[in-house]
Amino acid sequence: MALLQGLIPLTAVRRGSALLSVPLVAVLVLFAAACGGEAANEPAASTEEPAAAAQAITVHKSPTCGCCGEYERYLEEEGFEVESRMMDDTTELKDSLGIPQDMRSCHTSMVDEYFVEGHVPVEAIEKLLEERPPIEGIALPGMISGSPGMAGVQAQPLTVYSIVAGETAEFMTP
Repeated sequence: MALLQGLIPLTAVRRGSALLSVPLVAVLVLFAAACGGEAANEPAASTEEPAAAAQAITVHKSPTCGCCGEYERYLEEEGFEVESRMMDDTTELKDSLGIPQDMRSCHTSMVDEYFVEGHVPVEAIEKLLEERPPIEGIALPGMISGSPGMAGVQAQPLTVYSIVAGETAEFMTP
């Protein structure tokens, strides 16, 4: 009624409901919504599910590696919650995870029970977490120009490999 009092003289409102025809009511409702009427200050009831928490990923890297930090920023921009673990030498970690020499890169990440070796695109990580295959991890070997976190232009497809018991197979080419 307070909204109506500002728009229509009180005597017109008090005389009867014939004045408030359906089109006028619709205009008033739209006006109230657009101008921040009394209901505008109340929070709208949400029918959406709450947003899922960010997926945690731990990146094991050398303190002197610049591209590792760029890869971490890439993961954060893609919605991951990144924890950095500095290591003077990641060789022992890679050995313990069974990452073959020809599949290695400059950093090793852990997400849930899987390792992610190198500058792996987030599409491959998401596929890994959605499908949960019986593998130990995935790898993008080397430090390919234009891959996530690496400067330069990508001149070749980024083939990501799966690894289980030291054996490799193509996982995907995003």
